[in-house]
Amino acid sequence: MDNTASSIPSKMKAWVYSEHGKPVDVLKLDSNYDVPQLKEDQVLIKVVAAALNPVDFKRMLGMFVHSDSPLPSVPGYDVAGVVLKVGSQVRTLKEGDEVYGNINEKGLDRPKRSGTLAEYTVAEENLLALKPKNLGFIEAAAIPLAIGTAYEGLQKTALSPGKSILVLGGAGGVGTMVIQLAKHVFGASKVAATSSSAKLELLKSLGADLAIDYTKDNFEDLPEKFDVIYDAIGQSERAVKAIKEGGKVVTIEPVGELAEPAFRFILTSSGAMLETLNAFLENGKVKPVIDPRGTFAFSQTPQAFSYLETGRVTGACFKVYMESKHQQ
Repeated sequence: MDNTASSIPSKMKAWVYSEHGKPVDVLKLDSNYDVPQLKEDQVLIKVVAAALNPVDFKRMLGMFVHSDSPLPSVPGYDVAGVVLKVGSQVRTLKEGDEVYGNINEKGLDRPKRSGTLAEYTVAEENLLALKPKNLGFIEAAAIPLAIGTAYEGLQKTALSPGKSILVLGGAGGVGTMVIQLAKHVFGASKVAATSSSAKLELLKSLGADLAIDYTKDNFEDLPEKFDVIYDAIGQSERAVKAIKEGGKVVTIEPVGELAEPAFRFILTSSGAMLETLNAFLENGKVKPVIDPRGTFAFSQTPQAFSYLETGRVTGACFKVYMESKHQQ
């Protein structure tokens, strides 16, 4: 298909759910779904790759109905693709630009009903950045939500050079980014992280000074305590036992009890943040970690959700549009 505004169809293929439940039961391929209407501050994107995140299946299960958008819904937050059309108030992006981003500024506050698991999606210009020159679309799609969550959480803990940090869940999509950002962007003096035995070497390769095997050691029993703990798995009750006096614990689990002084936050996405981090992505200091079993064709989206639900994903789990000539 020619990537010009004149060739944009009114209908598209999209994965849609019209009721809450397990993805295998409720997610259906609709080949006649309406292409989303473009608002003045948005761009229309031809999706080349889209990443799946835990929030996608949690929404589908109905865990956030109080703040979610009405059904039917196309899931998907992360996207990498090509700008096909720009709204009248768009100032920087133009047709043909290769972009990436998280299309929802507030992840759990009425997210877009037309997500990224479709041939086309729309996003506000201020949520997007130009794709890093050294990354393909698949790699770029795996980044936005994870790196944004990692970066904002580290900012909120006031991590700074000379401080130590422990990352719980270091091999996941967010955890792999937290390790790299803590080391290379925030200048942490020591980075420790937890994972299963098989993923300890990955943690070290990303910059962890201490890799803790959670199947053998309880991190809270170690003599060393930390200035900051980034809890990516929802274990704040244990985490608060491993901080120094005056230390901070941030968790990204949106539900459940919080042990003092831990705090949680919900990501606010921003294209400007991605632009800031593009320099670290382009020089190779920070890189997306892609699960070797995590690449799925568009037609295999239900299988991608099933794999994501196992909780054993390393880094980002994603799927791609195999038929796209832009796929890399």
